Amino acid sequence: MIKIYPAASRYSSDHGWLKTSHSFSFAEYYDPSNMNFGPLRVLNDDFVAPMRGFGSHPHKEMEIVSIVLDGYLQHTDSSGGTATTTFGEVQRMSAGTGVVHSEVNPNPEEKVNFLQLWFLPEEKGLVPSYEKTRFNVEKMNNQLLPIVSKQYASDEISYIHQDLTIYIADLEADTNLSYLAKEGRKAFLFVIEGELSINETYKLDRRDSARVSDLPKIGLSSVNGARFMLIDLP
Repeated sequence: MIKIYPAASRYSSDHGWLKTSHSFSFAEYYDPSNMNFGPLRVLNDDFVAPMRGFGSHPHKEMEIVSIVLDGYLQHTDSSGGTATTTFGEVQRMSAGTGVVHSEVNPNPEEKVNFLQLWFLPEEKGLVPSYEKTRFNVEKMNNQLLPIVSKQYASDEISYIHQDLTIYIADLEADTNLSYLAKEGRKAFLFVIEGELSINETYKLDRRDSARVSDLPKIGLSSVNGARFMLIDLP
């Protein structure tokens, strides 16, 4: 089954310093029918003005991943984690028993655009931790590159306390690739830029998403090229 969610169907708000779109219920947006997809609880597409951001605030029992698409994001947390990330880098924070963190745009001139994803952990009571990893952007070309996972072990892949893998890819124009899903798994697709077709039937444009379940093979193609994210989920 494939269910398409156009970009315009997301809940969007403009706070001046922050322009954000929520793919799932979050903050002032509440929809009991759209709380999560498997362990994927939050996907926010945030644009933060120069020298602004989210001040210190608490989290608990959540795996939080931030992927910068453009600009720079500075992170600090009470577990001792601190880093500045840009595209080609990922930060993963396990909130566990409780952590306080902040995320701000340190650039005085340019905004930052990043995706923030929250996942329910496999187990509660974890010791809070933070990790920054860097992946090779060239390896995204016409293939699904794992950047966050519990299954793959690499210095270029952030470890997460949940049975999932986040892939990112740059698909050239008139190129195809396939994803083979294991039985009982789900897949979440999000188009960052460009346009993407699923099984030559479903068309996704920029910032559209798709929730896929009970489909063993996902054919992906693009007429004009696409940058997208695929999340394999239990």
